[in-house]
Amino acid sequence: MTSVLYDAQGPRAKRRNVLYTALFTVAFAAVVWWVYLALDDKHQLDWALWKPFFGSEAYTTYIWPGLRNTLTAAALAMVIALPLGAVFGIARLSDHVWVRVPATIVVEFFRAIPVLILMIFGNELYSQYTDVSSDDRPMYAVVTGLVLYNASVLAEIVRAGILTLPKGQSEAAMAIGLRKNQVMRLVLLPQAVTAMLPAIVSQLVVIVKDTALGGAVLTFPELLSAANTMSGYYGANTIASFTVVALIFVIINFSLTSFASWLEGRLRRRKKSTGAVLGAQDVAEIAGTAATRKAA
Repeated sequence: MTSVLYDAQGPRAKRRNVLYTALFTVAFAAVVWWVYLALDDKHQLDWALWKPFFGSEAYTTYIWPGLRNTLTAAALAMVIALPLGAVFGIARLSDHVWVRVPATIVVEFFRAIPVLILMIFGNELYSQYTDVSSDDRPMYAVVTGLVLYNASVLAEIVRAGILTLPKGQSEAAMAIGLRKNQVMRLVLLPQAVTAMLPAIVSQLVVIVKDTALGGAVLTFPELLSAANTMSGYYGANTIASFTVVALIFVIINFSLTSFASWLEGRLRRRKKSTGAVLGAQDVAEIAGTAATRKAA
């Protein structure tokens, strides 16, 4: 018995997979137990180290201000990078050389530079040539680096998503008299959004995580740098602080990917829709008309 994608497992394969699953479970439990003993031996599981996170002081003083800066920088970078990446991605598909070549150079240039270098460059740029205050400069530098790098990556995602569509889509649109910009705006982009959505969301998750680079190098007071300050204030509970911060990052990114999965499913269901929904009276009228024609 076979499936569409693979051959169905036989009795031996099923027994072998059950054995592998049992061995993996035992090995994973052993690793977890070893980690637990190591942490307990170093007194990292003592209640005194975890107690601050069951009150409000740690969150209002350290975690919430850092989280607010992280979300602000990430949101600004997303809002700017998404449309900018779409523009450059579409520009790379232009038939005009004077549009396509500069867009290609910009995208390939910034995509090849590490985002940390772009942040440092932005910090020096704002320091030397603008009047941005030293307090706001790290935020500007982090957002600038995130926008330049991620917009170039998103441009490639948009370009690849459009190129995955069959050529017949654009040919049929042009055959009915649509101009090139109308074909792109009304036909290609709406269809490519569903295909691009998983990759776009993955890049948005990268934006959230890359805000931590600003805290490590540019003293940007984001969530991860707040964990360092918090662990020092509460008696060097480094593992506890970073565990809590890691869980917050997991919740944020999981929420983002869950929303994207819901949106992707909604878009796919809408594509499969056959049109307007008929009421009971409409169905009865159609059935009556069909019966009359058949009798005639």
